[in-house]
Amino acid sequence: MERLQKIISARGVLSRRGAEQAIQEGRVTVNGVPALLGQQADPEKDVIAVDGIPLPASEKLVYLLLNKPTGYVTTLSDEQGRKNVAQLVRDCGTRVYPVGRLDLNSEGLLLLTNDGDLTQKLTHPSHQVEKEYQVRVTGDVERALPLLRRDMTVDGVSYLAAKVRVLPSQAQGSTLLSVTIHQGKNRQVRKMCAACGLTVHRLKRVREGTLRLGELRPGKWRYLTEAELKALKNTDSK
Repeated sequence: MERLQKIISARGVLSRRGAEQAIQEGRVTVNGVPALLGQQADPEKDVIAVDGIPLPASEKLVYLLLNKPTGYVTTLSDEQGRKNVAQLVRDCGTRVYPVGRLDLNSEGLLLLTNDGDLTQKLTHPSHQVEKEYQVRVTGDVERALPLLRRDMTVDGVSYLAAKVRVLPSQAQGSTLLSVTIHQGKNRQVRKMCAACGLTVHRLKRVREGTLRLGELRPGKWRYLTEAELKALKNTDSK
């Protein structure tokens, strides 16, 4: 027996929060009877429906690692007609969803899956999963480093201190930083850098929890290995 919102999310119909709202609105039934928030059901025996439509059969869980290039939005479709990450993984044969986001001009590691439980684990603020970025910047890095390593508030939004170190780089006129955070708020690294007087010229995510981007080429994807998936599911809060 499992909670209804967990079952609905696992089938890819709604997020857990969306499922809870649908239950409260009376849109979910179990064996024809309106469901209650907190109710449990057996997905193998009970007929669960949302808006009168029975849940689809459970899909095989799929886990993809994509090296997202710049110029792609992290959505499954875009009202403005921009390129989206779904176009890059459409040959996987399964509808998968991005875990978190990378903005249009950012690149690097993006996990996509149809596993609602893992998505919840990796994106919920309470789990504080680390995300590491390589960030090329210009500006007074020596002044900015101690500021980035402290808690800060930018435009009313609070950000916890980042782990920052300077990486070796042969490029002239700019500095390559490793920036690790565990909040993942909207455009967080860019906003923190800007608040410290740095201009970001390139931002690439190279790690999320135990999962690393490695040598995967931009625009390419691969399945997670069993060892990677096991380690990711066992990721502890920081």
